Amino acid sequence: MGLATKYMSCLILLFAITNSIAQDTKYNQFWSEYAFTRDLSETWALEADIGLTSSSVPLNNNPFYGIIQFYFRGWAHYFPNEKWKLSVFYAYYYNKNVPELSQRKAPEFRSAIQATYYILRGRSKLSTRLRIEDRHLQNEALFFEAVQRFRIQAKYVYPFKGQTIKKDVLYGFASDELFFKTKSDISGPDNFDRNRFTIGLGYALTESIQMELSYANEVLPRDLRKEIFNAVQVNVIFTDFLASMKKAPEREKRAIDDTH
Repeated sequence: MGLATKYMSCLILLFAITNSIAQDTKYNQFWSEYAFTRDLSETWALEADIGLTSSSVPLNNNPFYGIIQFYFRGWAHYFPNEKWKLSVFYAYYYNKNVPELSQRKAPEFRSAIQATYYILRGRSKLSTRLRIEDRHLQNEALFFEAVQRFRIQAKYVYPFKGQTIKKDVLYGFASDELFFKTKSDISGPDNFDRNRFTIGLGYALTESIQMELSYANEVLPRDLRKEIFNAVQVNVIFTDFLASMKKAPEREKRAIDDTH
């Protein structure tokens, strides 16, 4: 075998090794969330969310292979005017075998502040959102490690009938969100965390119940590889929870401000 042939063989072998290292790792997932909201006044609202995530594993593409996350989250929303929504939440996440975390189990307490700005233009509705999250994840030494995350999202909503979302109205929506985080042992050394693109349809079953079905694609760039999540997401939104209680002053709905 000549020198040139040996050199070419080495290049091909090096390329094959590098390519195998840099191969994308793909996961199929199912996300579900149930949101319960209640207006307290024209400017204040409360919300409680319950969510569940299941995922495939590298050797099995079934998105229901195992439950990897369960969470409960409580919100308070303040509407200073028709353009802005200011929110805070506190949540508990039970993480188990979450692919992007560096350990098998990582219980998490998470809090956040969020600002949403609504741009209303006829039937088309565009919103922008900034969220700052303070995450405390339990590491293998059973200490909680602090990680801050910054999220920027743009979301477009379009009702296919009428100007607002009410009973029997079908609507479409799409969003894109960028995630940035601080470095940590448990969540990795990367500052850019991920990009999440979502597209879907929603339907208002009643004046106070909405269902949404969407597809989400998350790309997590990591050293010499990428993790890609393809997820089907189902959301059920109850916008007038505990309606039998004393009726609060009705607040005019803009965009789908019941979802986040």
